[in-house]
Amino acid sequence: MATGSGGATAEAPKIVWNERDKRFETEDKKAYIEYELRNGGKVMDITHTFVPSSKRGLGLASHLSVAAFNHAQSNKLSVIPTCSYISDTFVPRNPAWKSVLFSEDLKSSI
Repeated sequence: MATGSGGATAEAPKIVWNERDKRFETEDKKAYIEYELRNGGKVMDITHTFVPSSKRGLGLASHLSVAAFNHAQSNKLSVIPTCSYISDTFVPRNPAWKSVLFSEDLKSSI
């Protein structure tokens, strides 16, 4: 097995963007975040985060969330935190990501 760079921190899991299924997932596909694109593809609505009980407590939900928010930020997407993990846990623990959240105030009237 590859040992990576041998850093002192716990090894970060590899998160894969599965564009076809609209998910960010671990390589084994067992933990994932699902999303829908809204507003003509300019808004990422994160709808569900799942980590199996055998993998809980490892920080996978946070790693998945960071991957999704990094993707949104680098693609100039806003995020709707429909998933309760994102809205109630991830964003409060990581307030720097609030700038990526979708705001009704920024939306032009339709």
